[in-house]
Amino acid sequence: MIEAAPPPVAGRPIPKSFGLFQREQRSLFGEILDWMLTPLLLLWPLSLALTWFVAQGIASKPFDRALEFNLQALTQFVANQNGQISFNLNAQARDLLRADDSDLVYYQVIDPRGKLVSGELDFPRPREDETPEAGRVLLRDDVVRGDEVRVAYTWLERNDAQNLVLMQVAETRGKRSTLAAEIIKGVMVPQFVILPLAVLLVWLALVRGIRPLNELEQRIRARKPDDLSPIEESAIPQEVAPLVSSINDLLTRLKASLTTQRRFLADAAHQLKTPLAGLRMQAELAQRESNAEEIHSSLKQIARSSSRATHTVNQLLALARAETTGRTLPSARVDLARLVRGVVQDSVPRALEHGIDLGCEGPEEVPEDCLMDGNPILLQEMVRNLVDNAINYSGRGGVVTARVLIDPFSGVQILQVEDNGPGIPENEREFVLQPFYRALGTNVDGSGLGLTIVQEIAQQHGATVLIDSAHPERHPPGLLASVRFTPKTPRLPA
Repeated sequence: MIEAAPPPVAGRPIPKSFGLFQREQRSLFGEILDWMLTPLLLLWPLSLALTWFVAQGIASKPFDRALEFNLQALTQFVANQNGQISFNLNAQARDLLRADDSDLVYYQVIDPRGKLVSGELDFPRPREDETPEAGRVLLRDDVVRGDEVRVAYTWLERNDAQNLVLMQVAETRGKRSTLAAEIIKGVMVPQFVILPLAVLLVWLALVRGIRPLNELEQRIRARKPDDLSPIEESAIPQEVAPLVSSINDLLTRLKASLTTQRRFLADAAHQLKTPLAGLRMQAELAQRESNAEEIHSSLKQIARSSSRATHTVNQLLALARAETTGRTLPSARVDLARLVRGVVQDSVPRALEHGIDLGCEGPEEVPEDCLMDGNPILLQEMVRNLVDNAINYSGRGGVVTARVLIDPFSGVQILQVEDNGPGIPENEREFVLQPFYRALGTNVDGSGLGLTIVQEIAQQHGATVLIDSAHPERHPPGLLASVRFTPKTPRLPA
């Protein structure tokens, strides 16, 4: 197929490949041009071939009628005299057999016994399986003395219907071929003019039709790097509108993602700046002090600030891992109850250190069909953050309970972590899932990322997070954090 390159556009290099050479990159202009011109160029020789066959038929019709007329005229000179077939031509009849400048005329008369009465001896006979029919003129193509001829033949009755005389007249095909060639010339000459004009018009129409794409490209290239506003769709062709709409949707999501990242980085820098500034200040104080007790106090503050900074960094890494790898990490069949028991056992030393009564509730053995699909690493991180958050806010003498509820009929599983701490006011519950937000009135060290990590991991697993009071009638009301896991295909009861 013909390969064609699109017209050059400002800022875009002209493709190096053309024609039969392979392009390094697909060209929409070239492919459309191929699919438009290739059928045109393939149909052109086909149309010429069909025209040739049609011209042959058109050219043969008048000469066939003339040949039939000559045959019928010559049959008048066939006579039966006392059982003997004779063929006597007068001067006018001989004129019918005169050859012109283009063709030769042959004839043959055969009596009922198959004997040559007059004409050419080597004239081919009709097919043997052909049934003679008196008075009917037939036509066929044949060869006489190496020349292709058109033959008109018939059988004649001469006083005896059972004994028929065969009369044949043949004419070479010179005039027919000449007339057919003239018809072909009359058709081909205009096509030699029309075909290049059609190719040019197709090229110009395609250039004009693809111009909006070039204009769209220039508009996108002219944008500033920080311009993420939607592309104007008013001047976009209907066929390109879905693509532009998808790009606008991508720009909107990208803008939201960049805004979130900027806010996250700003908040992270602010959260890290506080413990780092404390570390620096305590180190400077320790350098100035000569009292051993003051130096020891400064070292304790340095250790506390270092621990806080380390916890913040670990939380940031956990949140980044949940956001960027939650969809790519492999999933497996997870026993949520066993996973929660493992996290609670690992958290027992820390709970004892804070004087917390840490417990776990849930089924000892989960049926195979109740296992959930998820990423064990991320789910452990989610449970650990919920348990750590409850331990931090419960205070000495507090009670923390982690439980797993499973509905075997619907397949819904609910993870709950309950404490008897101060809880979260109802007007702040929608904010505590945001990064670095901490409820007012608490003196607990933290980064404000624990519940954010829980929310992100839950979203990765198609779950929902609910924050509520554990004991609304008491004071303090405590906190009940629930994560509801719903299977993608709910199961019906057996």
